[in-house]
Amino acid sequence: MDSKSTAFLRLVKIMDDLREKCPWDKKQTIHTLRQLTIEETYELADAITESDWKGIKEELGDLLLHIVFYAKIGAEKNAFTLDEVINGVCEKLIHRHPHIYPPAGSGLVTVANDEEVKQNWEKLKLKEGKTSVLSGVPQSLPSMVKAMRLQEKAKQVGFEWDTKEQVWDKVEEEHQELLEAVASGDVDKIEDELGDVFFSLVNFARFLQADAENALERTNKKFIYRFTKMETEALKEGKQLHDMSLQEMDDIWNRIKHTTP
Repeated sequence: MDSKSTAFLRLVKIMDDLREKCPWDKKQTIHTLRQLTIEETYELADAITESDWKGIKEELGDLLLHIVFYAKIGAEKNAFTLDEVINGVCEKLIHRHPHIYPPAGSGLVTVANDEEVKQNWEKLKLKEGKTSVLSGVPQSLPSMVKAMRLQEKAKQVGFEWDTKEQVWDKVEEEHQELLEAVASGDVDKIEDELGDVFFSLVNFARFLQADAENALERTNKKFIYRFTKMETEALKEGKQLHDMSLQEMDDIWNRIKHTTP
């Protein structure tokens, strides 16, 4: 048995012990674990944004624990076993990669690039019973991530602009419609048009091969750093932000901006 198998079986054994002996672990259900799993996923996302490999390793371990935990509960409910979870994803991967694993009775599927792989993937999912290429996008995804996934899915059936210049034209068109909505004073229409601007900007980010969600999160982190630094600098001058003018705060902000990344 290799080291990976040994390590995985060790985790499974620990999970069995905890479920039997630990009051907290015994009490958990799929519903009580749900929020914790979401938090762990976001912690992994944070570590990825920071390229924190030590953090990524730790958070992957936490997520793996959750997978084993759900499988343990599934087995207790006679719903499914850990073996079925693992073999299920193995079979799915084999079925959806006919360019690597030729289907029985046919030859190896040829693909030219990663885009053709994704296109074949969507076609296979429709054959598996999916009613729409968009049906695999979870409803509970954060809106920006959902926009990215929806656009990527639509792309696989050819619903896509040809150039980034065309996409930018669409951004400007949506921007103009937003300005018209603002001028109308109709709050509902403003929100609708603002959503269109966001959606078109996410599309433009894709054409730049940039991760819109990660780009915004980097800006969030940058803002937090600079704002808290501004608070610190103001205190050094014996001031509180709420007692300062916007110009005074802006002066400190610009000093920080030009001396930090």
